[in-house]
Amino acid sequence: MMATYVLTPPTRHLEGTRHALAVNTDQYPVAMEIKGIHHVSLNVSDVELATRFYVDVLGFKELATRPDFNFPGSWLQAGAQQVHLIGEAKNPPDRRQHFALQVDDLKAWMLHLDAKQVSYRHSPLIAGAGDQVFLHDPSGNRIELNQPDAATADR
Repeated sequence: MMATYVLTPPTRHLEGTRHALAVNTDQYPVAMEIKGIHHVSLNVSDVELATRFYVDVLGFKELATRPDFNFPGSWLQAGAQQVHLIGEAKNPPDRRQHFALQVDDLKAWMLHLDAKQVSYRHSPLIAGAGDQVFLHDPSGNRIELNQPDAATADR
């Protein structure tokens, strides 16, 4: 059975990128699997300020391995994943869009955020969604700290 996927044309920053209009999935006999999320890329208005926030408040590690791109940015390590900060003042973040960081002790994180004078909102507990706190980086990117409940901890 053939599945067809229509791909959009490349955007300005992807000029020269190869793309196809249709892909026959039957031509790939080997099972393909996503191994996980390598990184999340975030637009920030001030790379240095955002880097300090992610390092000093959230405990990320700044990486020195970022290639010399033709735009400002910073690469950060968060557990086995990375967050890439991109200096882009023209695109404010969508207030609903976010990424979640899994934590073991949300109460300790709330005390830590209080000590760092970082505003956050502790959401009412929703079964199956875990215990959640939402905060924003200096550029307005929304971040969720999530302590899974027993129903979601083993996923």
